[in-house]
Amino acid sequence: MKKLLINFNKAFESRVRLGIMSVLMVNESADFNTLKELLNLSDGNLASHIKALEEVNYITVDKQFIGKKPNTTYSASREGKKAFLAHLKELETLIRKQPR
Repeated sequence: MKKLLINFNKAFESRVRLGIMSVLMVNESADFNTLKELLNLSDGNLASHIKALEEVNYITVDKQFIGKKPNTTYSASREGKKAFLAHLKELETLIRKQPR
């Protein structure tokens, strides 16, 4: 079983990071509050997982002001999309290898 899991990406082992990337893969971008609401997370929990994905260059962060209010949006980077698709492919491979 260990060999089957060797190609899994550790950045996506967390359900939160998997959720963040899933949202960003099907949307061009999402702001902090949207991610927080969709994934039912606290500010701190979401922020720590976003930081982890940002550190490995899987997401890009765009900070701007709308009027006088700060607005931060996140997008999956090219590298992040590639890594996420490879992770999904490994999941599919694992599922197909399981006895029915």
